[in-house]
Amino acid sequence: MKTQILYLILLLTTPLSHAEIVERVVAIVNDQLVTESDITHYQKSLRHGQLVDDLLVTDRKALLKSRKKLIEHIINEKLIDSEVKKQNLTVTVEKIEQEIRTIAKRNNISRNQLKAALKEQGVRFSDYQEFVRKRLERQSLVERAITSKIKISDDDVATAFYAKNPGRHKKQSFEYTIAHILFRPKSGDIASAKSRAEEVLKLVNENISFEKLASKHSEDPNFSSGGILGTFRTGEFAKEFENAVRDLSPGETSGLVKSRFGFHIFKLLDRRVISDPILNKQKEIIRSQLYQEAFKRQFSFWLDQKRRQSFIRVN
Repeated sequence: MKTQILYLILLLTTPLSHAEIVERVVAIVNDQLVTESDITHYQKSLRHGQLVDDLLVTDRKALLKSRKKLIEHIINEKLIDSEVKKQNLTVTVEKIEQEIRTIAKRNNISRNQLKAALKEQGVRFSDYQEFVRKRLERQSLVERAITSKIKISDDDVATAFYAKNPGRHKKQSFEYTIAHILFRPKSGDIASAKSRAEEVLKLVNENISFEKLASKHSEDPNFSSGGILGTFRTGEFAKEFENAVRDLSPGETSGLVKSRFGFHIFKLLDRRVISDPILNKQKEIIRSQLYQEAFKRQFSFWLDQKRRQSFIRVN
């Protein structure tokens, strides 16, 4: 009996000098290891389309072709999971279950049918639950660190559209709301009408209320309060009127403008772009493209920051 005990002690304490190394460490990311089996497992998942987080994987073929790219990708996942842990972005079992039921419903199957389908593919349901947990946690991190900071405005969309379609920019239309003060030649006396207009223009340039001056001096037989002439689109009103207000900003006034009606002083009350029908059709597609580009840039920048802040060694 003593001999057996001594033999057992020797087995426990003797170095395994001839033991075979069955697992090779490919990389170290902070306190996490990337092993050869991690690489093999990920390659298998990519080939069979099993449990691959499409939130992070955009080109499966590229990862399968390049071992280096695959290792870099796994390192990125480790960095993200480290940040999830650091920020304590854990999800509850209830939320995981809710997401699984949502996925099943989206595919018009029940939870049990989803479970059966996974089994047929050789995927354990517990592994799928773990995959969903990680994905939800990563989504939470990405939303907080990146997507919440991306804003694509209508101006951004229009700028991108006209940059690719410069010819359409020339066809861009506007809608103008304008007011005016009109001075009509009385008995054909053009000089007198111009003189009256010039006197009032001086007052306008001295920042006297345009509306009050219009009420007092305008000779428009169809005068409206404030001298409002109306709202017109590009090409819908007299060319000399459009030329006079085209380069004004809302609130600004023009110089004297001669027309067949007499002399005018215009004030631009409002101007807005009329939507381009082709731009309208492509707007959401362009917005999505700009979002994807912005996400890619910011995600790459965020990862670079985390890499500089972390310990990474590739063997």
